[in-house]
Amino acid sequence: MRGLVIAIQFLTRIPTPQLRNFDVAEMPAAIRWFPAVGLLIGASVTGAWLLGARIDPWAAGLFGLVTWVLVTGALHLDGLGDMADALGASHRDPERLLAVMKDPHVGSFGVLALILQCAAKLVLLALLASRVGPWPLIVVPALARIGPLGWTRWLPPLGSGMAERFAWAVRPIDIAFWAAAAIAAFVLWPPLAIAAPLTILWALWLKRRIGGISGDCHGAGIELIETALLVALLVGAR
Repeated sequence: MRGLVIAIQFLTRIPTPQLRNFDVAEMPAAIRWFPAVGLLIGASVTGAWLLGARIDPWAAGLFGLVTWVLVTGALHLDGLGDMADALGASHRDPERLLAVMKDPHVGSFGVLALILQCAAKLVLLALLASRVGPWPLIVVPALARIGPLGWTRWLPPLGSGMAERFAWAVRPIDIAFWAAAAIAAFVLWPPLAIAAPLTILWALWLKRRIGGISGDCHGAGIELIETALLVALLVGAR
């Protein structure tokens, strides 16, 4: 269970027990627990959504969005902003793209991407309040966090950041287990099955456009897939 605690500490701001004799070498194996942490995030968002829905659908959307951001510490939003800045400023120059992604400052492209992403989630969560209901929200963050297991295993890491540290830790059995869990979620909520092709398409796009994977690529992919799954739920409800 140490891997789960490390994954919670890495991906969220949820309080956890203090680990004794922590070794940084334990960190990579925590990626196997990323989808499980997604379930915790989803449960937190769903609880906030239910509380807000007692007031108004827009309150449900607002409570859900704020909780989503607070629980994750905006970790993946940071990756989305960095990628947006890099794509906007690189002008198809791979070296320039990587340099901008490493820059800690946020530019205009990043700000715009973050505003649009938060606005999209707010509207989608509010619409879910009246058309779908909250329960699929529990699994949406988990499905989005299955992607990093496959991306880490299939794509070469860019630089010496998070992607390189996690590259060796993903085992075929980990992917098989979470794929089976995802299929169970697809049976309950068929529109969520779009997560599978989206995960593959993101990997193919990264391979063609950037040539590999980095921490920012993971974060951006998670954010975009989460939003796409919310859209899929609404389309399915129609």
